[in-house]
Amino acid sequence: MAETHPSTAGHDAELMAPHEVADLFRVSPATITRWARVGLLPSTRTPGGHRRFERSCVVEHLQRLGREGDDDRARAALEH
Repeated sequence: MAETHPSTAGHDAELMAPHEVADLFRVSPATITRWARVGLLPSTRTPGGHRRFERSCVVEHLQRLGREGDDDRARAALEH
């Protein structure tokens, strides 16, 4: 599974709450939680059981989606 225990997460990593990640992607926090559950976005858990996401992983995923979206737009433009 993509989740790591807080003790194995990088101590210098900036962590984000699901609602912060959701704001960046313009989706609901439930969508972010679902992405974490299926392994699309790695997460860690706080001692209280709340999910947190490393900012670097979030930015990487956002960039990857942007590139894939650009590729889709480019293909669609070529087909017309």
